[in-house]
Amino acid sequence: MAAFCRGRHRWKRTNVSCLHVLTRNLTGKYDYDLVVIGGGSGGLACSKEAAQVGQKVAVLDYVEPSLKGTKWGLGGTCVNVGCIPKKLMHQAALLGSAVKDAKKYGWQISGPVCHDWATMAEAVQNHVRSLNWGHRVQDLNKGCYFTFPSSLIQTILTAKNIVIATGGRPKYPTNVSSIAIIVPPRCVSFSLPAFWLVDVALECAGFLTGIGLDTTVMVRSIALRGFDQQMSGLVTDYMETYGTKFAWKCVPKRVDKLSSGALQVTWTDTHTGNEHKDTYDSVLWAVGRAPETKALGLDKLGVQLNKETGKIVVGADESTSVPNIYAFGDISEGRPELTPTAIKAGKLLARRLAGHSTELMNYDNVATTVFTPLEYGCVGLSEEEAEKRHGKDSIEVYHAFYKPLEFTVAERDASQCYLKVGLDCNQKILGLHFTGPNAGEMTQGFALGFQCGATYSHLLQTVGIHPTCAEEVVKVNITKRSGLDATVTGC
Repeated sequence: MAAFCRGRHRWKRTNVSCLHVLTRNLTGKYDYDLVVIGGGSGGLACSKEAAQVGQKVAVLDYVEPSLKGTKWGLGGTCVNVGCIPKKLMHQAALLGSAVKDAKKYGWQISGPVCHDWATMAEAVQNHVRSLNWGHRVQDLNKGCYFTFPSSLIQTILTAKNIVIATGGRPKYPTNVSSIAIIVPPRCVSFSLPAFWLVDVALECAGFLTGIGLDTTVMVRSIALRGFDQQMSGLVTDYMETYGTKFAWKCVPKRVDKLSSGALQVTWTDTHTGNEHKDTYDSVLWAVGRAPETKALGLDKLGVQLNKETGKIVVGADESTSVPNIYAFGDISEGRPELTPTAIKAGKLLARRLAGHSTELMNYDNVATTVFTPLEYGCVGLSEEEAEKRHGKDSIEVYHAFYKPLEFTVAERDASQCYLKVGLDCNQKILGLHFTGPNAGEMTQGFALGFQCGATYSHLLQTVGIHPTCAEEVVKVNITKRSGLDATVTGC
């Protein structure tokens, strides 16, 4: 697909059936000021910002069909097969839990409550399609024109600057019916009656359990690698209480399709060396994501890639090793694989290339949330990373176990509802971690404080909103070092 912005267009029909080539009446040295390769959240943000400040922009986007032939519309991974559908399915699971809680609050619910996957899937897809259309309308309003060719064609565009924002795609095992796999240490897997691998599997396993599916998570090493491991343990402990099964320290070896249509999974317990087998309705793999760089011919241009990851090596200003070629988002080495960072980085890059700003993207202290049944939000350093950078004796960790008010009447277990705040020797906050309801909403607010250099004194000076879970953060007063009971008492 291609989007051509800010120009008068005329159509020319070629001798290829149902295929149109778009040409422009142009003046100047280049066809465009900017060509953006990739129509995901970051690429669209960059192109729209560039068009907004008067640049002539072309956006090129093509979705390579999955092995099952799946394609999707404008907006990239987040909109179509990532954050948005995931959060909506998470909400579906939360509503199931809320129905159970409702009885304790006096709601008279007769008969069994069950979930209909088809209804949810249709509703989610309808919302996704509305976002696809919304992106298109927004670009039209900014002077952009979109064309979606029915087949790939070769054409030449010239531009002063080129931005690569193609993101990544899921990795696939080489053979679905009979496969031997070497699983990267960071990967997590689960089954619904199925298997899945990668960190996001915890989120998916959570909502699948929540809507009533028998779900098992297979973990080769540790869950949520890169996150605070104490918090990771709380997340998985809650999930086990919630009904999700875990197979720890196990490595899948084979998946074979039986004559009945069921899938037989064979795996090895790395503790004992014993081999196990079981059957599942379907097998879903998530063995990480690979950057979309292979088809771009970057090696011919001399664009430097990280040999291990395949990602593009970039500077602080998103520049690559080749002048006038830039890259940002998931495609870039060492950048957070998060939609909001790609959107912000894209907008800032567009303004710099147009000469409207010199501001660089700040990748430090980016907040994020894992939308597991008990949500986990964090910003800043994990406790492990804080100790590594500053030394164990030079940091202080304040913490608290608390019980959300909404858990009380519902008689829910709150053993894993926990928060901690890490400080350096000057009382500056290094990291904040929180498990509990609406963790994303809570963490987003505190993330602002990190940009302002928040200290423990600032927390103590802040008056909490009562009764909320977030108020427990500004009331925290027990250190780990003290060894005192950190359980919050009273209201």
